[in-house]
Amino acid sequence: MLQKLTIHNYALIDNLEIGFDAGLNILTGETGAGKSIILGALSLILGQRAESRYFFNQQKKCIIEGLFQIDALHLKAFFEENDLDYETSTVLRREISIDGKSRAFVNDTPVNLTTLKMLGEKLIDIHSQHATLEINDPEFQLLVVDSVAKHSTLLDEYQAKFRLYKNETARLKQLTEESQKAKADLDYYQFQFDELEKAALSADEQELLEKELYALSNAEEIKRSLLNVNYLLQEGEAAALIQLKEAGQQLSALEKYNPAIEDLHQRLGSSIIELKDIAAEIESIEQKTHTDEVRAEDVNNRLSIIYNLQKKHRLTTNAELLQLQNELSDKIQQALFSDDAIEKLEKKIAAIKEDLVQLSGKLSASRAKAIPTIEEQVIKALAEMGMTSSVLKIELTSTTEFTRYGMDSVRFLFSANKGHALGEMSKVASGGELSRVMLSIKSLIAQYTALPTIIFDEIDTGVSGEVANKVGHIMERLAKNLQVITITHLPQIAGKGQSHYFVYKDDGEATTYTRIKKLDKQERVTEIAKMLSGDKPGESALQNARELLGVNS
Repeated sequence: MLQKLTIHNYALIDNLEIGFDAGLNILTGETGAGKSIILGALSLILGQRAESRYFFNQQKKCIIEGLFQIDALHLKAFFEENDLDYETSTVLRREISIDGKSRAFVNDTPVNLTTLKMLGEKLIDIHSQHATLEINDPEFQLLVVDSVAKHSTLLDEYQAKFRLYKNETARLKQLTEESQKAKADLDYYQFQFDELEKAALSADEQELLEKELYALSNAEEIKRSLLNVNYLLQEGEAAALIQLKEAGQQLSALEKYNPAIEDLHQRLGSSIIELKDIAAEIESIEQKTHTDEVRAEDVNNRLSIIYNLQKKHRLTTNAELLQLQNELSDKIQQALFSDDAIEKLEKKIAAIKEDLVQLSGKLSASRAKAIPTIEEQVIKALAEMGMTSSVLKIELTSTTEFTRYGMDSVRFLFSANKGHALGEMSKVASGGELSRVMLSIKSLIAQYTALPTIIFDEIDTGVSGEVANKVGHIMERLAKNLQVITITHLPQIAGKGQSHYFVYKDDGEATTYTRIKKLDKQERVTEIAKMLSGDKPGESALQNARELLGVNS
C-alpha cells in the first residue's frame, strides 16, 4: 500500500506531499491540472527513466519519495536476494540532479534502476486505457488461473523441483562435454602424464642439483682455497694454531701471579679446541672435494630433463610440474570413469522428470477446475459494466517441454459482441473493453491473493450513466481487498471512493503550480456536483451529488 508520495521539483510541482488511504482513493481535477504529472513522478520511483528538462526549477535536483506498507506482499525473499534491508514500512527514493544523473534508493540503500523497477512492479500496478496491458501476456493469464486455483504450495513444490531439474540438466551437459573432450584428449593426456611420471620428480630436487653442479664446476678453486685456509690455520711456520699454543704456554706461566689470567688461559684453550675442529672439518671437506666429470654430466643431464619439461609446459618449478601431473591424472580418471558419473546423473534426472510429470499433472487438473469459475465471474462482472454480450473462453493446452509453471499454456479468447468470433484479446477488444476486462479480472484474483496497489488512469473513458455506476461498484469491491487509486472524470465513480483528492492549478504571480488537496464531505459534494453540471452547480446537481455520496444534507 502506498501511504505517502512526496514530490520535489518536478514539472509543475515545486513541493507536494500526498498521504493516501487504504481502500478506494479518487483523484479528480480539470484536464491539464496535473494528474498525469503526479503519475509521472510516481513512475520515477518505479524505475522509469527521467529527464532533467521536466524539472520545475532547472537549478535544483528533483526528489521523488514513496512510503509503502509492504508486510502483506511477502517480499522478504526479494529483499534478501538483492541484499536490501527489509522493512514493513519501505521507502523508495529517486534523485535526479540538474545534469540528468540519477540515483535510486530503497530504505536508504543505493540500488540500480533495474532493481528499483523490479521492486516497483511488485508494489504498484498502473493501468491506462492506452497502455499495453499485461492481460495480453501469457504468463499473466497463467497467473490469473493459478491465483484462482489456489495451489501455491503445489506450484512452489513444482518450481523447486523444476529448478533442480534445470541445474542438473545443465550439469549433465557440462559433464558430457567435458567427458567428450577428455576422451578426445586422452592419448595426449596419457603421454604427458607418462613423461612426467617417468621423470620421477621431487619438489626440491632442482635446487639441490643446481647447488651440486655449481660445486662440481668449481671444485679446483674450492680445493685450492681450502688447502690455503688449512695452511694458515695449522701447517705454516706462523700458523694460527701454533701461535695460539705458544700464547697459551705464556699465559700458563703467568697464572701464579694473577688468578684472572687462569680464566683467560681456559678461554684461550677452548678457542684452540674450536679452531682445531674447524681445521679438521676443512681438511675433511678438502679431501672429499675433487673434480668428477661423470657426476657433473649426470647432474647436467638430470637438470636438462627438468628444464625441458618446465619449458614445454611453460612452468618454472618442479612443484608446478607435480601439480600438473596430478591434474593430468584427474583428467585421465575423468575420461576413464566419466561414463559412470554421467549414467548416475542421467538416472537422477530421469527420477526428477517423473516427479515433474506428476506435479505438472496435478497443476493441470487444478487449473482445469478453476477455469470455469474465472470465465463465469469475469463475464458476470463485464455484464454489470454493460458488456452483456461478452464471451470469455480460456484454453488450457499441454506443452511438450517443462516450463517454470508446469506443462501448460493458457490463452484467453474473447469476444465483446454477439456474432463475432473469439480471438486474442489484443486483437478483438478496444482499449476501453480491455480496461473493463482487466478490472473484472483484478477484482476476481484480489479475492484469492495479495496484490500490489492498483492505479487506474482514466480507464472509465467511454462509459457513462448506469454503466459508470457499475464500474464504480466493481472498483469499490476490489478496494475491499487492496488499495486502489483511480483517476476519473465520472461522478458515479468519484462517489464510490473512501478518500477523494482534488488536483488543481494554482496560478501565482509568475509561476503556475500543481496542487492537491484531500476533500472533506462537503467539499466532495461540491466537487462531484461540478462534475455533474459545471463550475456553478445548482441545487439539483448538489442533491444528486449527495445521493451519489450517500450524504443526507
